[in-house]
Amino acid sequence: MYKKALSAIVVSMAVLAGTAQSHHIDDPTAAKIIEIASKDNRVMEHLDILTGRFGGRLIGSGAYEDAASWMIDQYGRWGISAHLEEAGELPVGFNRGPWWGRLHAGGDGMELHFATPSYTSGTHGRQRGHVMAEPKSQADFDRVKHKLKGAWVLLDGNRGGFPLDKTAAGDSARSAVKAKNDSISKENSRLSREAWENGTYGDFKPTPLEGMPGLFYKEMADAGVLGFVMSATVPIRALYDRPLVNDSTTNFYNLPTQPEILLDEHQFAKIEQMVKEKRDIQLEFDIRNHFRLGPVKYHSVVAEIPGTEYPDEYVIISGHLDAFDVATGAVDCGTGIGPMMEAARLLAAAGAKPKRTIRFVAFAGEEFGLLGAKAYAKAHKDELGKISMLFNRDGGPTPAVGMRVPAAMVDDVKEASKYVPYINPEYPWEVVVAEPRVKPTTTGGTDATVFDMEGVPTYGFFERDFKGYGFEYGEIWHTENDILNKEIPEYQEHTAVVTAIVALGVANLDHQLSREGMYKDPAQENAKDKKGKKSKKK
Repeated sequence: MYKKALSAIVVSMAVLAGTAQSHHIDDPTAAKIIEIASKDNRVMEHLDILTGRFGGRLIGSGAYEDAASWMIDQYGRWGISAHLEEAGELPVGFNRGPWWGRLHAGGDGMELHFATPSYTSGTHGRQRGHVMAEPKSQADFDRVKHKLKGAWVLLDGNRGGFPLDKTAAGDSARSAVKAKNDSISKENSRLSREAWENGTYGDFKPTPLEGMPGLFYKEMADAGVLGFVMSATVPIRALYDRPLVNDSTTNFYNLPTQPEILLDEHQFAKIEQMVKEKRDIQLEFDIRNHFRLGPVKYHSVVAEIPGTEYPDEYVIISGHLDAFDVATGAVDCGTGIGPMMEAARLLAAAGAKPKRTIRFVAFAGEEFGLLGAKAYAKAHKDELGKISMLFNRDGGPTPAVGMRVPAAMVDDVKEASKYVPYINPEYPWEVVVAEPRVKPTTTGGTDATVFDMEGVPTYGFFERDFKGYGFEYGEIWHTENDILNKEIPEYQEHTAVVTAIVALGVANLDHQLSREGMYKDPAQENAKDKKGKKSKKK
Protein backbone atom coordinates (compact mmCIF):
# COMPACT_ATOMS: atom_id res chain seq x y z
CA MET A 1 0.00 0.00 0.00
CA TYR A 2 2.83 2.38 0.94
CA LYS A 3 4.69 1.74 -2.35
CA LYS A 4 1.52 2.31 -4.39
CA ALA A 5 0.72 5.59 -2.63
CA LEU A 6 4.32 6.73 -2.91
CA SER A 7 4.47 5.85 -6.61
CA ALA A 8 1.29 7.82 -7.32
CA ILE A 9 2.43 10.86 -5.39
CA VAL A 10 5.89 10.82 -6.99
CA VAL A 11 4.41 10.75 -10.50
CA SER A 12 1.91 13.54 -9.84
CA MET A 13 4.52 15.66 -8.05
CA ALA A 14 7.08 15.15 -10.81
CA VAL A 15 4.65 16.19 -13.53
CA LEU A 16 3.45 19.18 -11.55
CA ALA A 17 6.97 20.22 -10.58
CA GLY A 18 8.04 20.41 -14.20
CA THR A 19 5.02 22.57 -15.03
CA ALA A 20 5.53 24.70 -11.95
CA GLN A 21 9.14 25.44 -12.76
CA SER A 22 8.47 26.55 -16.31
CA HIS A 23 5.17 28.35 -15.90
CA HIS A 24 4.35 29.22 -12.30
CA ILE A 25 7.25 29.36 -9.85
CA ASP A 26 9.48 32.37 -10.31
CA ASP A 27 11.74 31.37 -7.40
CA PRO A 28 14.29 28.86 -8.74
CA THR A 29 15.10 27.58 -5.24
CA ALA A 30 11.46 26.79 -4.46
CA ALA A 31 11.12 25.12 -7.86
CA LYS A 32 14.24 23.05 -7.18
CA ILE A 33 12.94 21.94 -3.78
CA ILE A 34 9.71 20.67 -5.34
CA GLU A 35 11.59 18.98 -8.17
CA ILE A 36 14.00 17.16 -5.83
CA ALA A 37 11.19 16.10 -3.48
CA SER A 38 9.13 14.74 -6.36
CA LYS A 39 11.89 12.31 -7.29
CA ASP A 40 13.71 11.67 -4.03
CA ASN A 41 11.80 12.34 -0.79
CA ARG A 42 13.71 10.75 2.09
CA VAL A 43 11.54 11.54 5.09
CA MET A 44 10.63 7.87 5.64
CA GLU A 45 14.28 6.90 5.33
CA HIS A 46 15.12 9.30 8.18
CA LEU A 47 12.29 7.87 10.26
CA ASP A 48 13.32 4.29 9.54
CA ILE A 49 16.82 4.99 10.88
CA LEU A 50 15.55 7.03 13.84
CA THR A 51 13.13 4.34 15.00
CA GLY A 52 14.79 1.16 13.74
CA ARG A 53 18.41 1.77 14.61
CA PHE A 54 17.92 3.83 17.76
CA GLY A 55 14.34 3.14 18.88
CA GLY A 56 12.95 4.87 21.97
CA ARG A 57 15.12 7.84 22.88
CA LEU A 58 14.82 8.94 26.48
CA ILE A 59 17.24 11.59 27.60
CA GLY A 60 19.88 9.86 29.68
CA SER A 61 19.94 6.85 27.37
CA GLY A 62 22.58 5.68 24.92
CA ALA A 63 19.87 5.59 22.25
CA TYR A 64 19.25 9.32 22.66
CA GLU A 65 22.93 10.18 22.48
CA ASP A 66 23.42 7.97 19.42
CA ALA A 67 20.43 9.55 17.66
CA ALA A 68 21.76 13.06 18.39
CA SER A 69 25.19 12.13 17.01
CA TRP A 70 23.56 10.69 13.90
CA MET A 71 21.67 13.94 13.31
CA ILE A 72 24.90 15.92 13.55
CA ASP A 73 26.50 13.55 11.04
CA GLN A 74 23.57 13.86 8.63
CA TYR A 75 23.58 17.65 8.73
CA GLY A 76 27.31 17.62 8.04
CA ARG A 77 26.83 15.36 5.03
CA TRP A 78 24.29 17.85 3.66
CA GLY A 79 26.64 20.78 4.19
CA ILE A 80 24.68 22.26 7.10
CA SER A 81 26.46 23.53 10.20
CA ALA A 82 25.22 21.76 13.36
CA HIS A 83 26.17 21.35 17.00
CA LEU A 84 24.98 19.86 20.28
CA GLU A 85 23.71 22.41 22.78
CA GLU A 86 23.71 21.38 26.43
CA ALA A 87 20.22 21.45 27.92
CA GLY A 88 20.70 19.87 31.36
CA GLU A 89 21.75 16.75 33.21
CA LEU A 90 20.15 13.78 34.96
CA PRO A 91 21.41 12.14 38.17
CA VAL A 92 21.57 8.73 36.45
CA GLY A 93 21.00 7.39 32.95
CA PHE A 94 18.85 4.52 31.76
CA ASN A 95 19.02 1.98 28.94
CA ARG A 96 16.19 -0.38 28.12
CA GLY A 97 16.89 -3.83 26.74
CA PRO A 98 14.58 -6.71 25.79
CA TRP A 99 11.89 -8.03 28.11
CA TRP A 100 10.04 -11.34 28.34
CA GLY A 101 7.59 -13.00 30.70
CA ARG A 102 5.48 -16.11 31.12
CA LEU A 103 2.76 -17.50 33.37
CA HIS A 104 3.41 -21.11 34.40
CA ALA A 105 0.05 -22.64 35.26
CA GLY A 106 -0.13 -26.04 33.64
CA GLY A 107 -2.48 -25.95 30.66
CA ASP A 108 -3.34 -22.30 31.41
CA GLY A 109 0.22 -21.03 30.97
CA MET A 110 0.80 -18.15 28.56
CA GLU A 111 3.31 -15.61 27.29
CA LEU A 112 2.81 -12.34 29.11
CA HIS A 113 2.08 -8.97 27.48
CA PHE A 114 3.62 -6.26 29.65
CA ALA A 115 6.00 -3.32 29.89
CA THR A 116 7.86 -1.47 32.62
CA PRO A 117 8.14 2.26 33.28
CA SER A 118 11.47 3.84 32.35
CA TYR A 119 14.00 4.42 35.10
CA THR A 120 12.79 1.35 37.02
CA SER A 121 14.74 -1.78 37.84
CA GLY A 122 15.03 -4.90 35.73
CA THR A 123 15.46 -8.50 36.85
CA HIS A 124 18.71 -10.38 37.46
CA GLY A 125 18.25 -12.58 34.42
CA ARG A 126 15.24 -14.90 34.38
CA GLN A 127 13.50 -14.86 37.73
CA ARG A 128 10.67 -17.26 38.52
CA GLY A 129 8.50 -17.26 41.60
CA HIS A 130 5.08 -17.82 43.12
CA VAL A 131 2.35 -15.18 43.00
CA MET A 132 0.61 -13.35 45.83
CA ALA A 133 -1.89 -10.57 46.25
CA GLU A 134 -0.55 -7.61 48.18
CA PRO A 135 -1.53 -7.25 51.84
CA LYS A 136 -3.85 -4.36 52.69
CA SER A 137 -3.53 -4.21 56.45
CA GLN A 138 -0.87 -4.86 59.06
CA ALA A 139 -2.64 -8.06 60.06
CA ASP A 140 -2.58 -9.22 56.42
CA PHE A 141 1.10 -8.40 56.12
CA ASP A 142 2.03 -10.17 59.36
CA ARG A 143 0.16 -13.27 58.20
CA VAL A 144 2.10 -13.58 54.91
CA LYS A 145 5.42 -11.82 55.50
CA HIS A 146 7.45 -15.03 55.49
CA LYS A 147 5.84 -16.18 52.24
CA LEU A 148 6.66 -12.89 50.45
CA LYS A 149 10.27 -13.88 49.88
CA GLY A 150 10.73 -14.87 46.22
CA ALA A 151 7.18 -13.85 45.25
CA TRP A 152 5.77 -11.71 42.49
CA VAL A 153 3.15 -9.50 44.11
CA LEU A 154 -0.05 -8.34 42.40
CA LEU A 155 -0.80 -4.74 43.34
CA ASP A 156 -4.16 -3.09 43.67
CA GLY A 157 -5.06 -0.28 41.24
CA ASN A 158 -3.69 1.27 38.05
CA ARG A 159 -1.02 3.98 37.99
CA GLY A 160 -1.67 5.01 34.39
CA GLY A 161 1.80 4.06 33.21
CA PHE A 162 3.78 5.54 36.09
CA PRO A 163 5.66 3.42 38.63
CA LEU A 164 4.85 3.42 42.33
CA ASP A 165 5.17 6.70 44.18
CA LYS A 166 8.14 6.02 46.43
CA THR A 167 8.53 9.60 47.67
CA ALA A 168 7.90 10.85 51.20
CA ALA A 169 4.51 12.10 50.02
CA GLY A 170 3.73 8.61 48.72
CA ASP A 171 4.79 7.08 52.03
CA SER A 172 2.52 9.50 53.86
CA ALA A 173 -0.47 8.64 51.65
CA ARG A 174 0.17 4.92 52.15
CA SER A 175 0.44 5.36 55.92
CA ALA A 176 -2.95 7.06 56.01
CA VAL A 177 -4.60 4.24 54.04
CA LYS A 178 -2.86 1.59 56.17
CA ALA A 179 -4.11 3.26 59.35
CA LYS A 180 -7.65 3.36 57.99
CA ASN A 181 -7.48 -0.27 56.89
CA ASP A 182 -6.17 -1.32 60.29
CA SER A 183 -9.21 0.32 61.89
CA ILE A 184 -11.52 -1.37 59.39
CA SER A 185 -9.82 -4.73 60.02
CA LYS A 186 -10.23 -4.42 63.79
CA GLU A 187 -13.88 -3.49 63.42
CA ASN A 188 -14.46 -6.35 60.98
CA SER A 189 -12.89 -8.76 63.50
CA ARG A 190 -15.09 -7.48 66.30
CA LEU A 191 -18.26 -7.71 64.22
CA SER A 192 -17.24 -11.16 62.96
CA ARG A 193 -16.87 -12.50 66.52
CA GLU A 194 -20.13 -10.90 67.50
CA ALA A 195 -21.95 -12.44 64.51
CA TRP A 196 -20.45 -15.86 65.33
CA GLU A 197 -21.59 -15.64 68.93
CA ASN A 198 -25.07 -14.53 67.86
CA GLY A 199 -25.42 -17.25 65.23
CA THR A 200 -25.67 -14.72 62.39
CA TYR A 201 -22.24 -15.30 60.85
CA GLY A 202 -23.76 -16.40 57.55
CA ASP A 203 -25.20 -12.91 57.09
CA PHE A 204 -22.04 -11.07 58.07
CA LYS A 205 -20.46 -8.92 55.34
CA PRO A 206 -17.13 -7.34 56.26
CA THR A 207 -16.37 -3.77 55.21
CA PRO A 208 -13.91 -3.94 52.31
CA LEU A 209 -10.43 -2.56 52.84
CA GLU A 210 -9.24 0.40 50.75
CA GLY A 211 -6.84 -0.25 47.92
CA MET A 212 -3.72 1.67 46.96
CA PRO A 213 -0.87 0.22 44.90
CA GLY A 214 2.05 -0.86 47.07
CA LEU A 215 0.62 -0.11 50.51
CA PHE A 216 3.42 -2.14 52.09
CA TYR A 217 5.99 -1.39 49.39
CA LYS A 218 9.01 -0.96 51.67
CA GLU A 219 8.06 -3.83 53.95
CA MET A 220 7.55 -6.16 50.98
CA ALA A 221 10.84 -5.06 49.39
CA ASP A 222 12.65 -5.77 52.66
CA ALA A 223 10.91 -9.16 52.84
CA GLY A 224 12.57 -10.13 49.54
CA VAL A 225 9.83 -10.03 46.91
CA LEU A 226 11.00 -10.45 43.31
CA GLY A 227 8.92 -7.52 42.08
CA PHE A 228 5.54 -5.88 41.72
CA VAL A 229 2.87 -6.36 39.06
CA MET A 230 0.15 -3.79 38.26
CA SER A 231 -2.79 -3.92 35.88
CA ALA A 232 -2.41 -1.75 32.76
CA THR A 233 -4.92 -0.79 30.11
CA VAL A 234 -4.20 -1.84 26.52
CA PRO A 235 -2.33 -0.53 24.56
CA ILE A 236 0.10 -0.40 27.44
CA ARG A 237 1.33 3.05 28.36
CA ALA A 238 4.72 3.11 30.11
CA LEU A 239 6.04 6.43 31.44
CA TYR A 240 8.96 7.01 33.81
CA ASP A 241 9.93 7.45 37.43
CA ARG A 242 9.54 11.21 37.54
CA PRO A 243 10.43 11.74 41.23
CA LEU A 244 13.60 9.68 40.82
CA VAL A 245 15.01 11.73 37.93
CA ASN A 246 13.98 15.01 39.58
CA ASP A 247 15.41 14.21 43.01
CA SER A 248 18.78 15.84 43.66
CA THR A 249 19.64 13.05 46.13
CA THR A 250 19.27 10.30 43.52
CA ASN A 251 22.50 8.58 42.59
CA PHE A 252 23.70 5.31 41.15
CA TYR A 253 23.88 3.72 44.61
CA ASN A 254 20.39 4.40 45.99
CA LEU A 255 18.22 3.21 43.09
CA PRO A 256 15.19 0.92 43.50
CA THR A 257 15.99 -2.77 43.03
CA GLN A 258 12.63 -4.48 42.45
CA PRO A 259 11.00 -4.42 38.98
CA GLU A 260 7.62 -2.73 38.57
CA ILE A 261 5.62 -4.43 35.85
CA LEU A 262 2.64 -3.07 33.92
CA LEU A 263 0.71 -6.18 32.86
CA ASP A 264 -2.05 -6.39 30.25
CA GLU A 265 -5.29 -5.86 32.23
CA HIS A 266 -6.90 -8.99 30.78
CA GLN A 267 -4.01 -11.22 31.76
CA PHE A 268 -3.80 -9.51 35.15
CA ALA A 269 -7.48 -10.30 35.83
CA LYS A 270 -6.95 -13.95 34.91
CA ILE A 271 -3.90 -14.31 37.16
CA GLU A 272 -5.63 -12.45 39.99
CA GLN A 273 -8.52 -14.92 39.84
CA MET A 274 -6.08 -17.85 39.93
CA VAL A 275 -4.52 -16.38 43.08
CA LYS A 276 -7.95 -16.02 44.68
CA GLU A 277 -8.59 -19.68 43.86
CA LYS A 278 -5.30 -20.61 45.60
CA ARG A 279 -3.96 -22.22 42.44
CA ASP A 280 -0.31 -23.22 42.29
CA ILE A 281 1.02 -20.83 39.65
CA GLN A 282 4.29 -19.07 38.95
CA LEU A 283 5.40 -16.03 36.98
CA GLU A 284 8.74 -15.80 35.23
CA PHE A 285 10.27 -12.55 33.95
CA ASP A 286 13.47 -11.53 32.21
CA ILE A 287 13.62 -7.72 32.09
CA ARG A 288 16.79 -5.99 30.98
CA ASN A 289 16.48 -2.48 32.37
CA HIS A 290 19.92 -1.06 33.05
CA PHE A 291 21.08 2.16 34.73
CA ARG A 292 24.02 4.34 33.72
CA LEU A 293 26.39 6.03 36.15
CA GLY A 294 25.53 9.71 36.35
CA PRO A 295 25.33 12.58 36.18
CA VAL A 296 24.41 12.29 32.48
CA LYS A 297 24.22 15.45 30.40
CA TYR A 298 21.69 15.74 27.60
CA HIS A 299 21.73 18.04 24.58
CA SER A 300 19.45 19.54 21.96
CA VAL A 301 20.61 19.35 18.35
CA VAL A 302 20.85 22.75 16.65
CA ALA A 303 21.62 23.30 12.95
CA GLU A 304 21.20 26.28 10.65
CA ILE A 305 21.41 27.70 7.18
CA PRO A 306 22.67 31.26 7.77
CA GLY A 307 20.76 34.26 6.48
CA THR A 308 22.35 36.35 3.75
CA GLU A 309 20.71 39.70 4.62
CA TYR A 310 19.30 39.34 8.15
CA PRO A 311 21.48 36.66 9.75
CA ASP A 312 20.40 37.67 13.27
CA GLU A 313 16.71 37.10 12.47
CA TYR A 314 15.36 33.57 12.52
CA VAL A 315 12.82 31.13 11.22
CA ILE A 316 12.89 28.04 13.42
CA ILE A 317 11.75 24.55 12.48
CA SER A 318 11.59 22.25 15.50
CA GLY A 319 10.45 19.01 17.08
CA HIS A 320 11.66 16.97 20.03
CA LEU A 321 14.21 14.22 19.59
CA ASP A 322 13.46 12.39 22.82
CA ALA A 323 10.77 9.72 22.95
CA PHE A 324 9.46 7.22 25.45
CA ASP A 325 11.16 3.87 25.02
CA VAL A 326 8.30 1.41 25.46
CA ALA A 327 8.05 1.71 21.66
CA THR A 328 10.23 3.55 19.12
CA GLY A 329 8.95 7.13 19.13
CA ALA A 330 7.95 7.01 15.46
CA VAL A 331 5.02 9.39 15.80
CA ASP A 332 5.86 11.15 19.06
CA CYS A 333 7.99 12.84 17.92
CA GLY A 334 9.19 11.27 14.69
CA THR A 335 6.50 13.34 13.01
CA GLY A 336 8.45 16.41 14.05
CA ILE A 337 12.00 15.20 13.48
CA GLY A 338 11.47 13.41 10.14
CA PRO A 339 9.92 16.32 8.20
CA MET A 340 12.32 18.79 9.86
CA MET A 341 15.35 16.81 8.70
CA GLU A 342 13.99 16.32 5.20
CA ALA A 343 13.13 20.03 4.95
CA ALA A 344 16.74 20.80 5.90
CA ARG A 345 18.08 18.36 3.32
CA LEU A 346 15.82 19.74 0.58
CA LEU A 347 16.81 23.33 1.32
CA ALA A 348 20.50 22.43 1.30
CA ALA A 349 20.21 20.31 -1.85
CA ALA A 350 18.40 23.14 -3.63
CA GLY A 351 21.18 25.57 -2.67
CA ALA A 352 18.90 27.78 -0.57
CA LYS A 353 20.35 31.17 0.42
CA PRO A 354 17.60 32.58 2.67
CA LYS A 355 17.58 36.22 3.73
CA ARG A 356 17.01 35.18 7.34
CA THR A 357 18.68 32.33 9.15
CA ILE A 358 16.68 29.11 9.07
CA ARG A 359 17.44 27.15 12.23
CA PHE A 360 16.55 23.52 12.87
CA VAL A 361 16.19 22.53 16.53
CA ALA A 362 15.64 19.01 17.85
CA PHE A 363 14.77 19.70 21.47
CA ALA A 364 15.84 17.37 24.27
CA GLY A 365 13.69 16.33 27.21
CA GLU A 366 10.24 17.37 26.02
CA GLU A 367 8.76 14.29 27.65
CA PHE A 368 10.41 15.14 30.97
CA GLY A 369 8.90 18.64 31.10
CA LEU A 370 9.91 20.67 27.99
CA LEU A 371 13.44 20.75 29.38
CA GLY A 372 15.31 21.39 26.14
CA ALA A 373 12.95 24.13 24.99
CA LYS A 374 13.19 25.88 28.34
CA ALA A 375 16.99 25.69 28.27
CA TYR A 376 17.07 26.98 24.69
CA ALA A 377 14.74 29.91 25.47
CA LYS A 378 16.91 30.85 28.44
CA ALA A 379 20.20 30.55 26.55
CA HIS A 380 18.87 32.45 23.50
CA LYS A 381 16.78 35.01 25.37
CA ASP A 382 18.27 37.91 23.42
CA GLU A 383 17.21 36.28 20.12
CA LEU A 384 13.56 35.61 20.99
CA GLY A 385 12.40 38.98 19.67
CA LYS A 386 14.11 38.22 16.35
CA ILE A 387 12.24 34.96 15.67
CA SER A 388 9.88 35.62 12.79
CA MET A 389 8.11 32.25 13.20
CA LEU A 390 8.66 28.99 15.06
CA PHE A 391 7.25 25.96 13.24
CA ASN A 392 7.05 23.24 15.89
CA ARG A 393 5.56 19.89 14.94
CA ASP A 394 4.53 17.49 17.70
CA GLY A 395 1.37 15.58 16.89
CA GLY A 396 0.07 12.92 14.58
CA PRO A 397 1.36 11.95 11.13
CA THR A 398 -1.35 14.01 9.44
CA PRO A 399 -0.43 16.53 6.72
CA ALA A 400 0.09 20.27 6.82
CA VAL A 401 -2.93 21.73 4.98
CA GLY A 402 -2.85 25.36 6.06
CA MET A 403 -1.99 28.01 8.61
CA ARG A 404 -4.12 30.03 10.99
CA VAL A 405 -2.40 33.34 11.80
CA PRO A 406 -3.31 36.81 13.12
CA ALA A 407 -4.80 39.23 10.59
CA ALA A 408 -1.58 41.26 10.49
CA MET A 409 0.31 38.19 9.24
CA VAL A 410 -2.17 36.87 6.69
CA ASP A 411 -0.89 38.64 3.59
CA ASP A 412 2.74 37.84 4.40
CA VAL A 413 2.03 34.19 5.11
CA LYS A 414 0.02 33.90 1.91
CA GLU A 415 2.98 35.33 0.04
CA ALA A 416 5.42 33.03 1.83
CA SER A 417 3.33 29.94 1.08
CA LYS A 418 2.19 30.80 -2.45
CA TYR A 419 4.08 27.86 -3.99
CA VAL A 420 2.58 25.23 -1.67
CA PRO A 421 -0.38 24.46 -3.99
CA TYR A 422 2.14 23.45 -6.68
CA ILE A 423 3.59 20.65 -4.53
CA ASN A 424 0.69 18.27 -5.07
CA PRO A 425 -2.77 19.14 -6.47
CA GLU A 426 -4.46 16.55 -4.23
CA TYR A 427 -3.60 18.42 -1.05
CA PRO A 428 -5.57 21.46 0.19
CA TRP A 429 -3.90 24.62 1.43
CA GLU A 430 -5.40 27.72 3.04
CA VAL A 431 -4.31 30.63 5.18
CA VAL A 432 -7.01 31.90 7.53
CA VAL A 433 -7.28 34.47 10.30
CA ALA A 434 -6.67 33.43 13.89
CA GLU A 435 -8.43 35.48 16.54
CA PRO A 436 -6.24 36.99 19.27
CA ARG A 437 -5.65 34.61 22.15
CA VAL A 438 -4.88 35.10 25.81
CA LYS A 439 -1.14 35.23 26.32
CA PRO A 440 -0.21 32.12 28.33
CA THR A 441 1.47 32.44 31.69
CA THR A 442 2.33 28.75 32.01
CA THR A 443 3.65 26.18 29.57
CA GLY A 444 1.43 23.56 27.98
CA GLY A 445 1.97 20.17 26.41
CA THR A 446 4.46 21.04 23.65
CA ASP A 447 7.78 22.83 23.28
CA ALA A 448 6.07 25.62 21.34
CA THR A 449 4.29 26.81 24.49
CA VAL A 450 7.65 27.79 26.05
CA PHE A 451 8.09 30.31 23.22
CA ASP A 452 4.44 31.33 23.17
CA MET A 453 4.87 32.57 26.75
CA GLU A 454 7.70 34.78 25.49
CA GLY A 455 5.61 36.32 22.71
CA VAL A 456 7.27 34.36 19.89
CA PRO A 457 4.93 33.56 16.96
CA THR A 458 4.30 29.80 17.08
CA TYR A 459 1.63 29.51 14.42
CA GLY A 460 2.62 26.20 12.92
CA PHE A 461 0.62 24.28 10.36
CA PHE A 462 -2.83 22.98 11.03
CA GLU A 463 -3.38 19.45 9.89
CA ARG A 464 -6.22 17.28 8.65
CA ASP A 465 -6.54 13.62 7.74
CA PHE A 466 -8.41 14.57 4.59
CA LYS A 467 -7.81 11.25 2.86
CA GLY A 468 -9.29 9.29 5.75
CA TYR A 469 -6.46 7.13 7.07
CA GLY A 470 -8.24 7.07 10.42
CA PHE A 471 -5.29 7.94 12.65
CA GLU A 472 -6.11 8.69 16.30
CA TYR A 473 -3.43 10.20 18.51
CA GLY A 474 -4.70 8.40 21.59
CA GLU A 475 -3.86 5.03 20.06
CA ILE A 476 -0.12 5.75 20.21
CA TRP A 477 0.38 8.42 22.88
CA HIS A 478 3.21 7.15 25.10
CA THR A 479 2.24 3.55 24.41
CA GLU A 480 3.73 0.43 22.86
CA ASN A 481 1.90 1.37 19.63
CA ASP A 482 4.15 4.32 18.79
CA ILE A 483 5.96 2.48 16.01
CA LEU A 484 6.81 3.09 12.37
CA ASN A 485 3.76 1.38 10.87
CA LYS A 486 1.57 4.02 12.52
CA GLU A 487 3.14 6.63 10.24
CA ILE A 488 1.38 7.74 7.06
CA PRO A 489 4.23 8.05 4.53
CA GLU A 490 2.57 10.28 1.94
CA TYR A 491 1.42 12.72 4.62
CA GLN A 492 4.90 12.92 6.08
CA GLU A 493 6.48 13.40 2.66
CA HIS A 494 4.10 16.19 1.77
CA THR A 495 4.59 17.93 5.12
CA ALA A 496 8.37 17.90 4.71
CA VAL A 497 8.11 19.76 1.39
CA VAL A 498 5.52 22.22 2.76
CA THR A 499 7.82 22.91 5.70
CA ALA A 500 10.78 23.66 3.43
CA ILE A 501 8.76 25.91 1.09
CA VAL A 502 6.97 27.93 3.79
CA ALA A 503 10.04 28.33 6.02
CA LEU A 504 12.00 29.59 3.02
CA GLY A 505 9.16 31.93 2.09
CA VAL A 506 8.98 33.44 5.59
CA ALA A 507 12.78 33.74 5.70
CA ASN A 508 12.78 35.61 2.38
CA LEU A 509 10.17 38.24 3.26
CA ASP A 510 11.41 41.83 3.23
CA HIS A 511 10.46 42.23 6.87
CA GLN A 512 9.93 40.13 9.98
CA LEU A 513 6.36 38.92 10.51
CA SER A 514 4.24 41.36 12.50
CA ARG A 515 3.30 40.36 16.03
CA GLU A 516 0.31 42.67 16.10
CA GLY A 517 -2.94 41.03 17.18
CA MET A 518 -1.39 37.84 18.54
CA TYR A 519 -2.78 38.32 22.04
CA LYS A 520 -5.86 39.82 23.59
CA ASP A 521 -5.44 43.15 25.34
CA PRO A 522 -5.15 42.29 29.08
CA ALA A 523 -6.81 45.59 30.10
CA GLN A 524 -9.83 44.88 27.91
CA GLU A 525 -10.04 41.30 29.15
CA ASN A 526 -9.92 42.47 32.78
CA ALA A 527 -12.65 45.02 32.06
CA LYS A 528 -14.80 42.28 30.51
CA ASP A 529 -14.25 40.04 33.50
CA LYS A 530 -15.24 42.79 35.94
CA LYS A 531 -18.32 43.61 33.87
CA GLY A 532 -19.25 39.92 33.75
CA LYS A 533 -18.92 39.59 37.52
CA LYS A 534 -21.13 42.64 38.07
CA SER A 535 -23.82 41.24 35.75
CA LYS A 536 -23.80 37.94 37.63
CA LYS A 537 -24.25 39.78 40.94
CA LYS A 538 -27.29 41.59 39.54
